[in-house]
This record gives sequence, C-alpha cells and structure tokens, in this order.
Amino acid sequence: MAAFLYDGGREGFLNGDISWGRDTIKAVMLDLGTYSADSAAHRFLSDVPGGARYGSPVTLASKTMAAGVADAADCSVTGITAAPTLEGILIYQDTGDASTSRLIALIDQATGLPVAGGATQADIAWSNGATKIFKL
Repeated sequence: MAAFLYDGGREGFLNGDISWGRDTIKAVMLDLGTYSADSAAHRFLSDVPGGARYGSPVTLASKTMAAGVADAADCSVTGITAAPTLEGILIYQDTGDASTSRLIALIDQATGLPVAGGATQADIAWSNGATKIFKL
C-alpha cells in the first residue's frame, strides 16, 4: 500500500468543508493488518474500525500550508495499549463525531514506521521533503 488522500477529504478541501489552518486536524495510529483501506468508499472516521485505531488521537499543531503542501509540527501519539505492529498514520478532520469526522490521509511511510508491537507511544516525524505531510 502507498500513502494516499481519501476522496472525501479531497472533496472537503475543494468545497470548503475542510480548512487545514482553522479546523481541528488529528492523527491516530493504524494497524493496517486489520484495516482494509479504501480511499473511495471510506469517508468518515466511523468507516475505520475502532479495533484498527490505536492511541489517543493527537491534534496537529503549528499547521502550515503553502503551494498546496500541508505541514505541521512533529508529534507523538500516546496511550497505545496492547498494540500489534502499527504500520500507518490516519489523518482526519475532527468534528467530535466519528460519523462526520472526514478522513483526509493515510500515511504508511514515515520516520518511525512501523511502530513495534507492544509500544506505548509512536513518535511521528513528518517528512521535510517537498511534499511534507501531503500535497493536494
């Protein structure tokens, strides 16, 4: 699998329902062995099984955007318990309700991935390359 943007997230940016700068954007760790990602069919956090999500979702801070490139400060997902190997990071717009929190991106290649089974924390270091977290 490769990192991708969810179709619903792209639509959200284009129609103004998602603002990278103003909205609460969160990241949580994923077990890709129990989640079959579907960038077209999965639109909201409720489409991702709770059993595939690990840790306390972290709110992205110091978000920036330039030339369609999204970036934020590096962060740590804590509160991980009884986790298998975690291979992905899920980024979503948090509305407080899983059925309306839009999925934005799934990242499976980043410094620190995969996170070893049994870890209690995942340190996320976003890319310093040209596309940072992602580029629209």
